[in-house]
Amino acid sequence: MKNDKYGMDPARRLFLKSSGIAGLGAFGALNLLNSEAFAQQALQAPMNTGLLGSGHLPARAKRVIHLHMLGAMSHVDTFDYKPVLVERSGQELPPSVKEGQRISTMSSGQSAFPIAGPVTGFAQHGQSGAWVSSALPYTAKIVDDLCFIKTINTEHVNHDPAAKFLFTGFQIAGRPSIGAWVSYGLGSDNRDLPNFVVMKAGSAGGVPLDSLTWGAGFLPSHHQGVEFLAAEEPVLYIADPQGLDRRDRRTMLDSLSRLAQTQYQASGDEETLSRINQYEMAYRMQASVPEVADISDEPDYILDMYGPDVRKPGTFARNCLMARRLCERDVKYQLVFSLGWDHHSSIAQSLPRQCQIIDQPAAALVTDLKQRGLLEDTLVTFGTEFGRTPFIQGNINDPRYGRDHHGGAFTWWMAGGGVKAGLTYGETDDFAYNIVKDPVHIHDLNATILYLMGVDHKRLTFRAQGRDFRLTDVHGEVVTGILA
Repeated sequence: MKNDKYGMDPARRLFLKSSGIAGLGAFGALNLLNSEAFAQQALQAPMNTGLLGSGHLPARAKRVIHLHMLGAMSHVDTFDYKPVLVERSGQELPPSVKEGQRISTMSSGQSAFPIAGPVTGFAQHGQSGAWVSSALPYTAKIVDDLCFIKTINTEHVNHDPAAKFLFTGFQIAGRPSIGAWVSYGLGSDNRDLPNFVVMKAGSAGGVPLDSLTWGAGFLPSHHQGVEFLAAEEPVLYIADPQGLDRRDRRTMLDSLSRLAQTQYQASGDEETLSRINQYEMAYRMQASVPEVADISDEPDYILDMYGPDVRKPGTFARNCLMARRLCERDVKYQLVFSLGWDHHSSIAQSLPRQCQIIDQPAAALVTDLKQRGLLEDTLVTFGTEFGRTPFIQGNINDPRYGRDHHGGAFTWWMAGGGVKAGLTYGETDDFAYNIVKDPVHIHDLNATILYLMGVDHKRLTFRAQGRDFRLTDVHGEVVTGILA
């Protein structure tokens, strides 16, 4: 379905403007103007339903939680076990293996590309027999709930363009993030919390990450992600200043709403509605955010499931618990970052430490959702912007060697939300470098996530700068082989 802002029949445009609405994108903002009369004037428009209402297709997932290992988690050392790398450790990677593949400038000047085996042990687990690193013992226990995709691939080998490409479908900043597309298309099931929430934990170590990664781009700005900070008070500046009570705030917002309606009817600028939308959301978040952030009602056995860090605000463990609590409150899209995965050096020491931080909480999130009956219609995804090379960066005789970036093949896992459990999809070569079966491009990945949420990625578009845009541009196919 297209946004009609620029292609609308003039009579229809006049009719909608006379009703106080200039474009379909504004329908989702009506609920936040706090005016029943205004909503009724707008043809009894359904509130908070998004452009598509329930979607193009029956939704298998009502919510998405994406756990992202920013910096490039090494698939070679975590999920894509290759005995050849152990057997040939220290030997040169055959030139034919990397032929035609883009190599990062950080290792392109190397005169040798010696193979390094996994920095941890590997074993098969569960009835599915999935291979998992010994650094991820909790993940190993839930492999039969997971769908591993071994053949995710991207053209990009630098962090910022790769992350932008993954989340917005384009390597340069300015396009809407997938969470913003979901909010725009499907609306929200909870008017008191943001529809798209972002949380971060750890130190980026120089890997860039900015709000444009979860921005709204050319979509109305109230669809952008709202960052919950690493603090007891996750969202700043929503509390009333000293001396201002809720009634004063309500009076001020009502006055602003009336002014905004007048301005909007004169200008037709939907950003006027988006600004009021965000003021109103902040007003409601004064009550909803402290409630969701207060984990005092969680029993000890649940907290213990997520690990000791869950009691510290801003940790990955606490953010995973927060993700479950937000999921219970029907927040539609969540992006949960773990920072610190850029292991150009000392990977043998650093990767196990990072795995220890994320392993127990990520597995607990899947288990917790499952025991509450939420996993069935919640899609949990676990991934990274690209993988890492089977050859080393640095000197093979120096224990501080690392691995460089590799976009040709890397591993994600998914759980719940309409994907097959206990499946390993796709296959890489003996060096975990090239794809030999069932490639899944980033555009395919995003098309599949939208499909699981009931959205046809080819039909969710927005007209800007003279053409129709969509998350997957002119690419992407749904990966039917992973669908339950």
